[in-house]
Amino acid sequence: MPNSRAKLMSDSIVSLSGNNELTLEQILLVLRQEYDERTVQQLVGKFCLEATSDDIRKKGMEFLFTNGRYDDLQRLIIKNKSSESSSNRNWADVYQLTLDRKKRRYSAHDILRSANTMQTDEPELKCLLEFIKTSIYYRWNEYGKLGNIMEKQQNLFEKINDGFLLECFRSRLYHNLFIYYLYRNEVIIARKYAFRILTHTVNPETKISLHMGLGLSYTYDTYFQAMYHFTEALKIAQKEDLHKIVEIIEQQNIPFISAHFGKVEGVTSTDESEQAHIEIAKGNHAKAEAILNRMEMDSPFKMYYLGVAKQDKSILLQAYNQFIEKRSDYFFSRLPLRVLQQKERRQTL
Repeated sequence: MPNSRAKLMSDSIVSLSGNNELTLEQILLVLRQEYDERTVQQLVGKFCLEATSDDIRKKGMEFLFTNGRYDDLQRLIIKNKSSESSSNRNWADVYQLTLDRKKRRYSAHDILRSANTMQTDEPELKCLLEFIKTSIYYRWNEYGKLGNIMEKQQNLFEKINDGFLLECFRSRLYHNLFIYYLYRNEVIIARKYAFRILTHTVNPETKISLHMGLGLSYTYDTYFQAMYHFTEALKIAQKEDLHKIVEIIEQQNIPFISAHFGKVEGVTSTDESEQAHIEIAKGNHAKAEAILNRMEMDSPFKMYYLGVAKQDKSILLQAYNQFIEKRSDYFFSRLPLRVLQQKERRQTL
């Protein structure tokens, strides 16, 4: 039975490969009527690599990228680089830059410089270059620059006629809008975009990222909802053997939310700033201060922890200003602001 199914799948690919008039959107529609989503992903991935159509080869790179099939994407990029079509070669260059950024093969500054120097008249490629820039600014915590870029992208969408690409680009945009609105402290809107993507994405890294962000979005609401999303992210990361992400969730995200809500029994961390945060939650302010004094105050979070440990209003105010001025982060700026407001209320009683 498995052999006959494999042959049927292979026949499906051969049949579709011979039809250069079908779009990628149509191929997905046909296959989804016959197979489950995991099988569709395998079939379309194989199809994109074997297709002779220039159009499928270009748009196949977006399919492979958005579904986390990075090794296959690199193979298809190489094929497109040797294409007779200048458009295909240009698309290959942009996706190579996209993959290089994803894999952090070069410095963010070098990637951004390349994205800014690439010239194209194709709206699809202009959109992709803006996605690269957005990812870099997000990595640098420069959230204030995201709004203009995303507005520019939405204007470019009007010039793109391909339904498949528009669906993929909207999904990417919604992910960025989730981050943007979260740090603008518009949490309800942010979650709306996150849940839209979670309902249809099959990319494990996208799911992890969304669950991690959603977990943080409950910082001022409920410990249990935050932990639900961190646990979901952790399960996926462990299943996919994404060890670095597992470490971030276990040593930073979970200790952060646990200490924030004062639920630190049995909670430990290899991250020194979260060690200090845990000690603050236990009431060991002197120990927390000693840990933080060994560290460089290179983030507003560390500054916030130090301000709480020392009960120092001026340090808390510095942390608040750093969140706003350096990161345009109106969500986490509420951390030091809440402590300052609590201190003021106590003084007026």
